[in-house]
Amino acid sequence: MSQDKEPHYRLDTLAVRAGHVRTNEGEQGEAIFTTSSYVYESAAQAAARFSGEEPGNIYSRFTNPTVRTFEQRLAALEGGERCVATSSGMGAILTTCLGLLQAGDHIVSSRAIFGSTVVLFNNIIARFGVDTTYVPLTDLAAWEAAIRPETKILFLETPSNPLTEIADIQALADLAHAHGCLLVVDNAFCSPALQRPLEFGADIIIHSATKYIDGQGRCIGGAIVGTEDCVGGDIYGVVRTGGTNLSPFNAWVFLKGLETLRIRMEAHSRNALALAQWLEAQPAIARVNYPGLKSHPQFELAARQQSAGGGVLSFEVKGGQKAAWKLIDNTRLLSITANLGDTKSTITHPATTTHGRVDPAARAEAGVSDGLVRIAVGLEAIEDIQADLARGLA
Repeated sequence: MSQDKEPHYRLDTLAVRAGHVRTNEGEQGEAIFTTSSYVYESAAQAAARFSGEEPGNIYSRFTNPTVRTFEQRLAALEGGERCVATSSGMGAILTTCLGLLQAGDHIVSSRAIFGSTVVLFNNIIARFGVDTTYVPLTDLAAWEAAIRPETKILFLETPSNPLTEIADIQALADLAHAHGCLLVVDNAFCSPALQRPLEFGADIIIHSATKYIDGQGRCIGGAIVGTEDCVGGDIYGVVRTGGTNLSPFNAWVFLKGLETLRIRMEAHSRNALALAQWLEAQPAIARVNYPGLKSHPQFELAARQQSAGGGVLSFEVKGGQKAAWKLIDNTRLLSITANLGDTKSTITHPATTTHGRVDPAARAEAGVSDGLVRIAVGLEAIEDIQADLARGLA
């Protein structure tokens, strides 16, 4: 079943069925093709496959049936034409840059992005003559002012990490297209269960499948979704030749994650909203950042773009790093780890973990203060999560 053949199927059906082509064995579950290479019926067929005259499997670095099933399913969920899977979320961003950019090109990026993405742009992509300018996520005038004739990509996360700021995707897409640029949106926090940026004009979607697509913290992987022309050309070419590919086993795990994605995302969002409301009432907390709160500066925009607030929130603890670390160290239930998207709630101190390698001045500009704590709210009983945090806030 594919989205092209059955466009009327809804998200829940696509999450379970899309992309699955049974083998001659007639299996109900998707097969894991643990093979590096493929056998041809003749030398002529091998030549036709390698030349591209005949479609089919060639080498599992870039053609594997399990990976292809995952790619087709995620593309269907996002409403895209093509998906290219990668070895990690950072691999997806790197592959996109290598596929679309060349020396002399320019990126305009939100300041409010994952710390490793900042390091990738500043320390690695910059070596190849690609410059990056950072702007406030929600300041449309700043985005427009930063665009140059050589700008090729506008890059952002929404909601942002870790402040959960919300970008106006449609406005930024219109701005990008008016200047001949592509809008690239990291959708790892929401997943297509809560937000589909292509519907608002985005050109490319980035995923860290490690997060909510997996949902249980088991595997590393990433994905790039967009049109056939945009993703299926040079971006796919980087995976084919450069080897930033996803393993078949990890692809199979992500397929299983997609089957329950909407159910989990709605449960994460319910827990996160309840926790955010509880945190707002705690005297030791200066502020809470969560798109589902009416106090959030982009609450109405989030309600238009997202079907729920998502599972990630952050908050400012009065007393700076000392108080933040005290809170974290006094938890017994929450896992102290920088990963997110797990069924288990995780807690971290962004200034010294996810954004620890970012220049302190840039970190301050991005609003990542020493008192900031981020929680990816899991699926435990909300009363137990609140009790665990109350110990450190006492």
